[in-house]
Amino acid sequence: MIPQSPPLKTKQSWQQALAEAVSDADELLAQLGLSGALKTIDKAKIRQFPLRVPQSYINKMRYGDKQDPLLKQVLPLIDESLEIAGFGRDPVGDQLAVTGPGILQKYQGRALLVTTGACAIHCRYCFRRHFPYSDSNPLASQFNETLAQLQADTHINEVILSGGDPLSLSDDKLSRLVAELEQIPHLKRLRIHTRLPVVLPERIDANLLKWISDCELKVVMVIHANHANEIDEDAELALLKLQQAGCQLLNQTVLLRGINDSVDALVNLSERLNDVNVMPYYLHLLDKVAGAAHFDVTEASAIGLLDKIRTQLPGYLVPRLVREIQGEASKTIIR
Repeated sequence: MIPQSPPLKTKQSWQQALAEAVSDADELLAQLGLSGALKTIDKAKIRQFPLRVPQSYINKMRYGDKQDPLLKQVLPLIDESLEIAGFGRDPVGDQLAVTGPGILQKYQGRALLVTTGACAIHCRYCFRRHFPYSDSNPLASQFNETLAQLQADTHINEVILSGGDPLSLSDDKLSRLVAELEQIPHLKRLRIHTRLPVVLPERIDANLLKWISDCELKVVMVIHANHANEIDEDAELALLKLQQAGCQLLNQTVLLRGINDSVDALVNLSERLNDVNVMPYYLHLLDKVAGAAHFDVTEASAIGLLDKIRTQLPGYLVPRLVREIQGEASKTIIR
């Protein structure tokens, strides 16, 4: 009798993986063997911005290590309940930049669409953790108004899909939105800001890749990786598929105290990004959002880090150190 091959393992869909994301701090810590090891914020105090982290991201964390740099990005610690002067609910003036349903315009030639408030992961330093998404999303009844505004402003040549995370939307919604944008003659580029290829690589499936490869606009995807440990084999494969579909890939990193504020961490991240053909683009100083003060790194410390990194990396692997200042015509380059 010829032995039968074992059944093929069914790959979980991204929608199922997203639905099963962990939302309880006790469950997260138990998975990592850290029950009782860290003092988290009272659950009643984080209802506005609850914990959310996909299992695929948890699997990258080091078991038993309460200093794990991935864990520290998502665990709601007691520190974020402190009120710190200078840290507010709208740190970069997003609400002042709203010019239409779902449209933010800060910089010449570019318009940002807040496509959704949903995200696969809730990073505790998120600068939009207090953003009023329900007031700013381009609802179905207002979508024609949004498109008409983009059509009327011929100075806009690039549309940025943001959120939340735009890849939290279904491929059907995204492809229909992009099809409408393709009809606007003065648009040249579609930029997508997303963390999902890193935190939920299951999202990069055949349907997504199909509409990206078919897109008539130049597609630039800015991913968000803060630490080399985030880019495992699954994330690497997802990024490769995006490149094969025609995406130009850049990375933005937020400089975070106790997570990546060391020469070794930043050098390793740039090297890992280079391994997967993603260009280190920006290293952001923290946007001073309420609840995130414990992540802040001073500008002087950041400059010192960049100066040391330059001695260890070729120039093309050194990201630009930037800060976003409300009302400025572009991001402010610090180094």
